This record gives sequence, C-alpha cells and structure tokens, in this order.
Amino acid sequence: MPLIKSNYLPKYFFKNYHFNTVYKTLFYNQKIEYKRKRLSTPDDDFIAIDFSLATPQSDTVVIASHGLEGSSQSKYIIAVAKYLNAQAIDVVALNFRGCSGEDNLKAYSYHSGKTDDLRRVVTYIAHHFNYKHIVLLGYSMGGNVTLKYMGENNAIPKAVKGAIALSVPCDLEGSSGALAQKTNTVYINRFLKTLKQKALLKTDKFPEYNLDREKILAAKNFTDFDNAVTAPLFGFKNAQEYWKKSSSLPFLPHIKKPTLLISAKDDSFLSESCYPYKEAQKNDFFYLETPNYGGHVGFNTSFFVKKNNWSENRIYNFIQHIIS
Repeated sequence: MPLIKSNYLPKYFFKNYHFNTVYKTLFYNQKIEYKRKRLSTPDDDFIAIDFSLATPQSDTVVIASHGLEGSSQSKYIIAVAKYLNAQAIDVVALNFRGCSGEDNLKAYSYHSGKTDDLRRVVTYIAHHFNYKHIVLLGYSMGGNVTLKYMGENNAIPKAVKGAIALSVPCDLEGSSGALAQKTNTVYINRFLKTLKQKALLKTDKFPEYNLDREKILAAKNFTDFDNAVTAPLFGFKNAQEYWKKSSSLPFLPHIKKPTLLISAKDDSFLSESCYPYKEAQKNDFFYLETPNYGGHVGFNTSFFVKKNNWSENRIYNFIQHIIS
C-alpha cells in the first residue's frame, strides 16, 4: 500500500493555493543553457529536446516533460534541471510538438495522452547514450503522458528505472470540469489564448482539415476547444472520447516500475477523480503522495531561490531510492 505521508508543510503565503501555483512563474528568474537536438519523426515532423548536462558526465539522466503549453523554458523545468545537474544528474527536457519556439510541420501537434513522442525520445536516449539509469519526470499534462506511457507496457527500455509525476490530471474529464470553474478563470483563459492562436495558424496552413474558426474563437473551456480542435485533428469522435482514451488513470494498475505521483489536495486544476488512492493501494509499484498544500505545480517553501526546492529535492530522493 504505497501511500506516502508527505512532509511538505509550507508556512504563511504558500498555504494559499493560487499564490503557490503562480509564484515560480512570476518570480523565478534563473536562466539555463541547453544544447538542442532535433529528432525526426516517421510522419515527417520533428521533436526538439534540450540537454542540460552535469559535470562530470553522469550515469543517470532524467527525461522531463512539461505541462500544457509549457516548454523546456518553463520555470519548473529550469528549476529541476539546475537542481539535478548540481546533484550530478543529467536532464533532457522534451518540448512537445509546437512548444519548442518553432511550429511543427503537421496540422496536429500534441495532446494529453499522446505518448508516442515521449516513447521516441526514451528510445533515442536509451539507444544512443550509455546511461545506466533513465528516470522519467512529468509535470501536469506531461505527467499524464508519463504515467500513461509507464502503464502501456510497450517494451519500456531496461535502463528506465521508474518515473515521477507532479500535479497530474489523471482523469482528464474531471480536470476539465475543475478548470471550468470560476475560480480557475484566469488559468483557463491563459491556456486558451495560446491554444487558440496556434489552432488558428493551423487553419491557415492546413485548410483541408476544415477546422471551424468560429468555434475555435468562441471556445470558453476545454470542452469547447477539444471538440473544435483536438478531437477532429486526432481522430476522436468528440472531447469525451479523447479524454476517456487519453487519461492515465486506467493505465495506473499496469505500471510495473517504481513510479511516484505527487498531487496537492488543494490543487484547483484537479477533481476528486484525479487522486488515485485505490490504484496506489493495489499496485506495489505505484506510489501516491498527496500533501494538503502545494497548489498546481507549486510546492514552494521559501522566497529564497536556494531554499525553495522542496519538490526538486523530493524528486532527487525518489531517484536515489529507485536507482540504488
């Protein structure tokens, strides 16, 4: 029964989930230098991955996947890359298609359950480098992709020792409903702003897909957007079918390598169905940690950068647990 009692106990301002959620995005100003590699895909597209290497060279690498409309430049990705590099662990940050700063070449890009690009990156790292240990790390949407990949059991390379995911919408329909609430208006509008911009560009580049511009512009929530864009581009009947087939929740019982999910109970992006207690109780490989506070991909503890590393340290400790 791997339900973990969390030691995350923030003080003062960070008990406010909105402040905890936005703090790093607004106030974390650390920079990072990546070395980029473009991987070609079988469908004549590309994936951009960014390397941040420790010195000296490590025998362990973390493949990090960002959240919806994020990138390797997301503050939480930079923070974890710098922290793990300081612990002699290499990091490869995956940019989902269309999130690398350069538009991808197809009408479709990525979605919350599309695991083939992560699989391609994992295979590339496993076959082209001599890492003894590969650990997957995913945040929010990237966490859903990571958990789903771990539960699909399609020839995961031996070097992959396990995975860690934070603030994951395991049930996409439930999470979509939570994000449609008034308390999340700022967040949903921010997501939809860039999603709509990208979708409208695709309608111009690929008119043969007949995406409805008016429906895209009128979208007020993920139900509207996924019905107008995600479902038709990826061959789903509607948003509900997309959510059902792409949620990681049904795949959690099939995970066979140590995997940790950390989701705060005050995460306003998540519905009750996004906390898989029963799945963790029944699967010895799947660990669940649900601190009372943390917001969405927050878990801040201090206004000082060098002390504000609870989640990064938690990630590092679990890595040590599964590779030792």
